[in-house]
Amino acid sequence: MTATTTSPALACLVQPYVFFQGRCEEAIGFYAAAIGAQVEQLMRFDESPDPVPEGLLQPGHEHKVMHAAVRIGHSVVLMSDGCGTEPPAAGFSLALQVPTKEAAECAFHALAEGGTVVMPLGPTFWSPCYGMLTDRFGIGWMVNTLEPFPAG
Repeated sequence: MTATTTSPALACLVQPYVFFQGRCEEAIGFYAAAIGAQVEQLMRFDESPDPVPEGLLQPGHEHKVMHAAVRIGHSVVLMSDGCGTEPPAAGFSLALQVPTKEAAECAFHALAEGGTVVMPLGPTFWSPCYGMLTDRFGIGWMVNTLEPFPAG
C-alpha cells in the first residue's frame, strides 16, 4: 500500500490510554487543578453493565475507575485505574502544547508539583519555552509553547 492509497487507518484517531494503578481519581483531580482537565465520562468497575471477569481485579478495586475520558484542551486522554497489576508508565510522554511562554510556565510548574523535573523550562531551537517532567503519578510530560520566537 502506498501513501496515495486510501486506507482506513487514515481516518482513525489515536488517543493515549493511561493507567494509574489505583490512583486514577486522584490523578483526574490533580490534572483538573493543574491544567484544567474536565471529565467527560467516568465509569467504575462496579458500575459496569457486564460483570468483571472473576480474578481480574485486585481485592478493593471494585469501586475504582474502570474507564474515564478526560478533556485537556482540544484533546481527550483516556484513563483508568486498571486492574491493579499494570506496570508503571514508561516509554512515552504526553506532549502539552500551549500558546504562550506564560501558559507553559504555569502548566509546567503545576504538573511538576510532587514530581520530578527532567529538563527545566528553557529555550530550544524549536521553541522559546520547552521542558520535560515526570508527574507525581509517573506520567512523563513535555510542555512546549507554540509561541514563535521573537523576530530579530
